[in-house]
Amino acid sequence: MTTANDIRSTFLNYFEKNEHAVVDSSPLVPRNDPTLMFTNAGMVQFKNVFTGAETRDYKRATTSQKCVRAGGKHNDLENVGYTARHHTFFEMLGNFSFGDYFKDQAIEMAWNLVTKGFDIPQDKLLVTVYSEDEEAAGLWRKIAGLSDDKIIRIPTSDNFWQMGDTGPCGPCTEIFYDHGDHIWGGPPGSPEEDGDRFIEIWNLVFMQYEQIEPGNRVDLPNPSIDTGMGLERIAALLQGKHNNYDIDIFRAIIETCADLTGVDADGDQAASHKVIADHLRASSFLIADGVLPSNEGRGYVLRRIMRRAMRHAYLLGARDPLVHKLVPSLISKMGGHFGELKRAESLITETLKLEEQRFGRTLEKGLRLLEGETDKLGGKEALRGDVAFTLYDTYGFPLDLTQDILRGQGRTVDQAGFDAAMAEQKAKARAAWAGSGDQTTETVWFEVKEETGASEFLGYETERAEGVVSAIVADGKPVLEAKQGDKVSLLANQTPFYGESGGQMGDMGIIISAEGAEFKVSDTLKKVDGLHVHVGEVTKGDFKIGESLDMLVDGDRRTKLKANHSVTHLAHEALRRVLGDHVTQKGSLVAAEGMRFDFAHQKAMTAEEISEVENIVNRQIRENSSVATRQMTPDAAIEEGAMALFGEKYGEEVRVVSMGSSDTETKSGVYSTELCGGTHVERTGDIGFFKISNETAVAAGVRRIECLTGQAAMDYVNSHDAKLGEMAAVLKAKPLDVADRVYNLIEERKKLEKEVADLRQKLAVSGGGSSNKQEAKDVNGVNYLGRVLSDIPAKELKPLVDAMKKEIKSGVIAAVSVSEGKGSIVVGVTDDLTEKFSAVDLVRLGSAAMGGKGGGGRPDMAQAGGPDGNAADAAVSAIEAGLVG
Repeated sequence: MTTANDIRSTFLNYFEKNEHAVVDSSPLVPRNDPTLMFTNAGMVQFKNVFTGAETRDYKRATTSQKCVRAGGKHNDLENVGYTARHHTFFEMLGNFSFGDYFKDQAIEMAWNLVTKGFDIPQDKLLVTVYSEDEEAAGLWRKIAGLSDDKIIRIPTSDNFWQMGDTGPCGPCTEIFYDHGDHIWGGPPGSPEEDGDRFIEIWNLVFMQYEQIEPGNRVDLPNPSIDTGMGLERIAALLQGKHNNYDIDIFRAIIETCADLTGVDADGDQAASHKVIADHLRASSFLIADGVLPSNEGRGYVLRRIMRRAMRHAYLLGARDPLVHKLVPSLISKMGGHFGELKRAESLITETLKLEEQRFGRTLEKGLRLLEGETDKLGGKEALRGDVAFTLYDTYGFPLDLTQDILRGQGRTVDQAGFDAAMAEQKAKARAAWAGSGDQTTETVWFEVKEETGASEFLGYETERAEGVVSAIVADGKPVLEAKQGDKVSLLANQTPFYGESGGQMGDMGIIISAEGAEFKVSDTLKKVDGLHVHVGEVTKGDFKIGESLDMLVDGDRRTKLKANHSVTHLAHEALRRVLGDHVTQKGSLVAAEGMRFDFAHQKAMTAEEISEVENIVNRQIRENSSVATRQMTPDAAIEEGAMALFGEKYGEEVRVVSMGSSDTETKSGVYSTELCGGTHVERTGDIGFFKISNETAVAAGVRRIECLTGQAAMDYVNSHDAKLGEMAAVLKAKPLDVADRVYNLIEERKKLEKEVADLRQKLAVSGGGSSNKQEAKDVNGVNYLGRVLSDIPAKELKPLVDAMKKEIKSGVIAAVSVSEGKGSIVVGVTDDLTEKFSAVDLVRLGSAAMGGKGGGGRPDMAQAGGPDGNAADAAVSAIEAGLVG
């Protein structure tokens, strides 16, 4: 049997031999078309090439493009599982010409591949052309030899493709396969065209015009080709199947599902198997491309798909999580070509399992509620909107899931009642939020959120994306436009810019409108729940609501932020290993320049401990292990050993980041596992190098390390090496001998300082250092020696007074030194006089004379100071007066 993988390879190899560049599928989240929720056609990644806004180094390309149609106007969700060819996820095989070949070669290559490469009988084929495109009709007659009855002219838009109301457009031609008259249906354009006899297998679009405005088309200077062949459809044909769900890719999943549930794959519940198989593919590829289940935007569409599959697993009798067990079957069939499936296998499996566990806990209760409510209804009466809202709000039933369940009963939902209940809940939530103590100026973000919804964050996967202006806020109020020079906050429906949170600073960069206006992003903040707010200034032109944007994150800065954020995880674990399990994070700041990390610890780290932490982290960096992310509940993550970060508020689901290889026993089997929503490196080696630049205390029992990574860390080390080299040159020593040389110089200096102090003391005692050289005099029967000394440091006054006390045997001594205009004074009283005079009382008299206050010490020795050194002689006289009493 020709497998789907064989067909894909045949297609791509065929066009590669015809000088087409084989281009990888773009992600399911479009980077260059913010108007699309998901990539839904092969040409999406080439949109800017077709319009001339972008050039590539090739003019011909071929792809097997991943596509999803499950949201917005391209929504096939409700038909999936019940028809032969509707899917949420599908592969679009395509070949493209960007101003190179045109109709003749496109038709020739398509016909040769279909009839020769795939060996499809020519008599089973017919084509459609746009009714006005006689050129295409003539080429089909010439190249394929088709008779006029096999060339059907279609006058409608079915055979005229347009990108939008304006822009590139052109006629198309479609190739159909006739499954035979035993199947009901007529050829395209006939009243029975909706039957299944004639199936379109390939569409060739001839982009030859540009629509300037309705009714006004001009020829494109470089006509182009865009084709699309559904892999599932062509696989069904080549595998002799009429239903896409019978091809090898789906059958592998369906048969595994049948084995696990014990329900016949082709029995009465075949539709449930098909829904699960289709939705497994869509969910897995979306998760692999960075979409995770949520209650907003793309994440909500994913949740709808996942929960629809889970409800059908329930219908098959599964009461324990089932869908995640089918992932290996999918990867065995598609992982060879789409390596992202293999790389994200654990993330896909755990995300599906988590969602099944959460939804499973409420599914039965919700179904019982729904059954009870429908039992009360008569005939085909619609379900009350408030009941549908309760199912949505309390039990996690997306509205379309409730509608899907009711469809089997021939019922609908009162949509107006549902919308009213939703509006009432939003009003209550807003009132509760406004009364929560938050700043009243912040209420604007709640208004914006209600109006625009959350921003889709694309920054885990890319640093550049397109978006649409959804809101502009200036001076705390929404506005419709911002002009050059305005400092505003700008929001878009999706963004690659990371909003400050979890210690990581917000992204900077530039946003450019389709009209060429520029907005310099100086910061990105998170407001309310899911709003990414770009703060900055309009530096060129004007911005208006609804304009398309090209959004570019400062890549160099983001690279540094990712390295510094990832290293906080490595450093956290290293600190715990070196200092003990009591170490817990107490705060962090992740900046482009470096990072700081606060942690619980009672004493300063030693140099040896700092060095050991650095060695552990750098060893993990050198091992260059991959950094993995998963989606889990906080409890499950912590149970597996994940560290929760200080100050973070966690919802029902968290992003778990694991990195490094563990040389010790851990629950997760890796070096570090933490709950974290920040951006991170892909491999630990991307960090480059780690250095702790400072360690200090920030509060009682809390220490802080300041750290650098990459080039900043190297610059830090190099600057220290340069300083060490300078010191070595000055000391005329080798760098490694600098410490010994400095130690010896310090010891030598201490020795010299002591000698100088001794000499000063001897000089002062002898009177050589005094400005009043008189000997001790009798004051009220007591020997008193008062001196103002020059060039005597204050710290040498006490030993000097001690020496003078010994010299005079009995008496009172006052010594004053002056430095930088301030006076220091020491008073000594010999032991025989301490009961009569207190050195403390006397020194305070001297201090007061110099404008000071207080002084302290013992009765035999006290010290004080004063701001007025010019009053030193007055201080000596004041103490003398104190002896007189």
